[in-house]
Amino acid sequence: MFKKLAIAFMFCVCAFGASAQGDLKFAHINTMELFEAMPERVDSEKKLEATSKQLEGELLKMQEEFQKKYNEFMASADTLPESIKVRRMQEVEEINTRIQNFQQTARQELQKQQNDMMKPIMDKIQKAIQQVGEENGFVYIFDLASPSILYHSSKSTDAMPLVKGKLGIK
Repeated sequence: MFKKLAIAFMFCVCAFGASAQGDLKFAHINTMELFEAMPERVDSEKKLEATSKQLEGELLKMQEEFQKKYNEFMASADTLPESIKVRRMQEVEEINTRIQNFQQTARQELQKQQNDMMKPIMDKIQKAIQQVGEENGFVYIFDLASPSILYHSSKSTDAMPLVKGKLGIK
């Protein structure tokens, strides 16, 4: 709370101090909306979906193997000697452990791939926003996708069309 008040105070001080220098230009943009409009996003999501389906297929095979071994073990557990029963139970447990490890590794791999694919898109957006800000003399461009913006007036310039133009998006 104190941090927000301090930021608001500094903003007001800067605004009043700079008002003698002329009008300050502020703009806003919704980066999430812009991100959704990026054509590169669609390609990245398709690649991510393909990887996800491939990993799901592998997981399904592992689960089928587990189910088969488990059913075999349960069907013959009463008739097996103790040493064979213990060994087969260990096999079932090993398969279950492999499944859990695979799931964790797959989640990490998907997260890394998503980060790797989305970072260049976000960098491109950030670069375009900076260029629009410099070219149009904006003091600030606020991101409406961020929850820290509590208010924007109709006097604020929407930088979305300018940034989309910079990126070649309609």
